[in-house]
Amino acid sequence: MTHDPGPDLSGLTLAEKASLGSGADFWTTKAVGEVPSLVLTDGPHGVRRQAGATDHLGLSESLPATCFPPAVGLAQSWDPDLVGRVGAALGAEARALGVDVLLGPGINIKRDPRGGRNFEYFSEDPLLTGVLGGAWVRGLQGTGVGASLKHFAANNAEHDRMRSSSNVDPRTLREIYLRAFQKVVRTSAPWTVMCSYNRINGVYASEDHWLLTTVLRQEWGFDGVVVSDWGAVQDRPAAVAAGLDLEMPGDGGASDARLVAAVEGGACPAEDVDTAASRVAALAAKARGSGGGRAADSARTLGVGAHDVEAHHALAREVAARCVVLLRNEGALLPLAPGGSVAVIGGFARNPRYQGGGSSHVNPTRVDVPLEEIRALAGSGTVTFSPGYAAGEREADDAAGLREEAVSAAAAADTAVVFLGLAEHQESEGFDREHIELPAEQLDLLAAVVREQPRTVVVLSHGGVLRLAPVAGLAPAILDGALLGQAGGGAIADVLFGRVNPSGRLGETVPVRLQDTPAYLNFPGENSAVLYGEGLYVGYRWYDAREMEVAFPFGHGLSYTSFAYSDLELEQDAAGVTAHLTVTNTGDRAGREVVQFYVAKPDSAVSRAPRELKGFTDVTLEPGRSERVRVLLSREDLAYWEVRADRWVVEGGEYVVSAGASSRDLRATAAIGVEGDAPRLPVTLDSTLGEVMADPRAAAVLAETLAPPASADGSSTALGVDMVRMMASIPIRRLASFGPVGLAELEELVARVNAGD
Repeated sequence: MTHDPGPDLSGLTLAEKASLGSGADFWTTKAVGEVPSLVLTDGPHGVRRQAGATDHLGLSESLPATCFPPAVGLAQSWDPDLVGRVGAALGAEARALGVDVLLGPGINIKRDPRGGRNFEYFSEDPLLTGVLGGAWVRGLQGTGVGASLKHFAANNAEHDRMRSSSNVDPRTLREIYLRAFQKVVRTSAPWTVMCSYNRINGVYASEDHWLLTTVLRQEWGFDGVVVSDWGAVQDRPAAVAAGLDLEMPGDGGASDARLVAAVEGGACPAEDVDTAASRVAALAAKARGSGGGRAADSARTLGVGAHDVEAHHALAREVAARCVVLLRNEGALLPLAPGGSVAVIGGFARNPRYQGGGSSHVNPTRVDVPLEEIRALAGSGTVTFSPGYAAGEREADDAAGLREEAVSAAAAADTAVVFLGLAEHQESEGFDREHIELPAEQLDLLAAVVREQPRTVVVLSHGGVLRLAPVAGLAPAILDGALLGQAGGGAIADVLFGRVNPSGRLGETVPVRLQDTPAYLNFPGENSAVLYGEGLYVGYRWYDAREMEVAFPFGHGLSYTSFAYSDLELEQDAAGVTAHLTVTNTGDRAGREVVQFYVAKPDSAVSRAPRELKGFTDVTLEPGRSERVRVLLSREDLAYWEVRADRWVVEGGEYVVSAGASSRDLRATAAIGVEGDAPRLPVTLDSTLGEVMADPRAAAVLAETLAPPASADGSSTALGVDMVRMMASIPIRRLASFGPVGLAELEELVARVNAGD
């Protein structure tokens, strides 16, 4: 966000400046002096604009808007350009509905598959999340509507979310949970960042000066507005001092009065209130300059005429089709040929599950029904429907009857298409799931159908990862739709009949069982605290490091054609390592391939995953055609967080780059030497001999006084051990107890090392 000082606030009183920093009601800010009020409302996969006056909970009916695929589905596109088009469409609808800031995107990392809000987040990987989140922000803000990057930070569970402390070590916090935020802030300049409810290492995010000021503003250069999640502020004066600018929603002015009293009592600096007010004023000026703000009276009529509803629905269908992942396709069962008979089974085919529950729930402009869309593309073929399972709504004997009916229909058809998944009440914002199982009645149905009809296709609808081993053991073909938005029904039909060649890829690993997951023993926490005990090893990093079997790996997705990779070449410059690769369509139909680049540092001096995603691209090719792709693996993304220096560091040495179709399907590999950074780590009396001797300059200084003991034959072994290795772990301070060097002399040597003598 390019800083605009906005209206002159010098004539405002302290009370008026304080009032700029809190809501007028649930969705709007206050108009004060020359500063117009703003409308903020929920996204991120659709505009949830309340009709009429806002209620005190913001839960009344919302106006119709296009429901695009939620982030769980959108991430499976691995397509930043497409995500940017979704952002632009959302911006057009927000403008038409008089919205100045759309609350999204949600870019928290999916730490555990049970997370209740995982449907609203992109991925388990910070690079994929940051690239797609940045594209969404650029698309939206290009229309003059502000984004609100959320939830900052380490908001990875719904359990006790308003007070629980996410206890995470500094390196993990930087490399996994803050990295996507950093990328989006630096590449896309969101107008606002929303702080989360939770505490981070004991400090509420809304009151965390290190998070909101030191990191976000001073390190990353953010100059927009920090807004609270709705109801996340516990202590307004402390929050303003930490760097919070806008508390939402409004509380009738009570928090404004507390802030004024804190300033007058000396508990909060007046300049902090001035700064927050100026940022809110600058945001309002930016929105008004973009055609937004409360001054845009025509938009307040809440008409939807400023965008093409049908065009946006068509875009939603295009996007949803790109988000479908073909998990399995044994015997090339898919695509289906029009004209055959199809038994469609499962309630989700008639009443689709296409979005998550909670604050992001959108009132769609229309909904494509999968059953109807399949019938529309089946040509002269016969399409029958059977509910198949009761989903807990009927007695068990009725469920048995439904299953029998479905099995008979499947046996009589050429192919069965079975829709399975989770209902809205089984996953939502506000609570975490207790398991990752499909309902037992659905698995029983599938087993019965496959026994009678080997040509069975499963279509999945869900917001969180499911245990799919039972499904993969039964069905020869599986389409994972996650949540696909209002046009998902048409998209599924397009993929089933080959009008669209699937190219979606998983944004998270599907484990064999819940007990295999990284945070299994530390989720969701207890006593208002959760230990991030798995550290850096989140998602595929964990499974790969432990060489564990998975049901489907991160990045996995099949196609109706095939691709070959060749001639991987690497080159290096100041920006990083650029990978060049030839991709060839070796199949018989046009298709899109998502090429993923994973980087390893086998001899690293620090703990690392076996490989990490550091770049990706896509290419669409006709049969037999080849294209050379080029991807920058940025130096910034190659760095790790060096906790001793409190900074990012690129470790020098050989890096291995692999190009693949998933984290477990690596098809071309090359190595390159990378020049590393040379951070000077301060030496203290608690530094070990090994740490000091690893620094040539420090080693030279200390070697004048300290030399490893040698045996009579000149070796460094004594007492049957390698003395150099044994002494490497001894802190310098302890040498005063073991030899002729005193503590004062050691202090002098440490001072010389740090001074550069």
